[in-house]
Amino acid sequence: MDIKDRIVVVTGAAGGIGRALAQCFAEAGAKRVVCADLDGEGAQATADTIGGIGRRVNVAEESEIQALIEEVEASEGPIDLFCSNAGISTRGGPEVSNDVWQRIWDINVMAHVYAARHLVPRMTARGGGYLLNTASAAGLLSQVGSAPYAVTKHAAVGLAEWLALTYGDDGIKVSVLCPQAVRTAMTKGKEDGVASINGMMEPEPVAQACLKAIQEETFLVLPHPEVLEYMRNKTADYDRWIGGMRKLNRRYSNPV
Repeated sequence: MDIKDRIVVVTGAAGGIGRALAQCFAEAGAKRVVCADLDGEGAQATADTIGGIGRRVNVAEESEIQALIEEVEASEGPIDLFCSNAGISTRGGPEVSNDVWQRIWDINVMAHVYAARHLVPRMTARGGGYLLNTASAAGLLSQVGSAPYAVTKHAAVGLAEWLALTYGDDGIKVSVLCPQAVRTAMTKGKEDGVASINGMMEPEPVAQACLKAIQEETFLVLPHPEVLEYMRNKTADYDRWIGGMRKLNRRYSNPV
């Protein structure tokens, strides 16, 4: 997909990868970039830098995603690209409370479901569209120290795969972003964490990797190329891979 003259929505756009995506798409010639975030002021600040539109949206609420889609399509035109980018992390394992598990599930997984639920029928009716879903390398590998993050990011990757194989014949293109550590509010103070083992990237090159994937209509976006090799190691010998991850678990006490 060529971004030029396209209408784009980016969630989690107040900072980090979301802000970088919004700026990248604007620079690539998007007709309009809508910046959405729970931090409405932050979303508007991003929008102000690119001549876009800022909106406060809680992506954990289906009604708010639905309202955002309806508003944009009524006022700006059909959404060509929806970037479901907002996400959160939390530490811990099975002992994490049900409320916290539900919150991270709603944001890291259900927000992608809601976007697809309300956009795919519209996109299919007009012959196509594009979904960019932000997951994580944790969705392909795992996350030392955080079961909720690992589980929800695996689910996000699984959903993106399903959308791609189910709606590809209807003209729906899907890309899933799976970086390791990126310098954002989520990773602040965790520069030496396990996800930074191959270095912490700035958001801007991550956004550029997404733009390239969208232009080439590539499913998997891996700004850290090492992740592909880790995936191959995992599938080649699962037990050996788990042994290696156990070593990382012993080494790193704090997740990223």
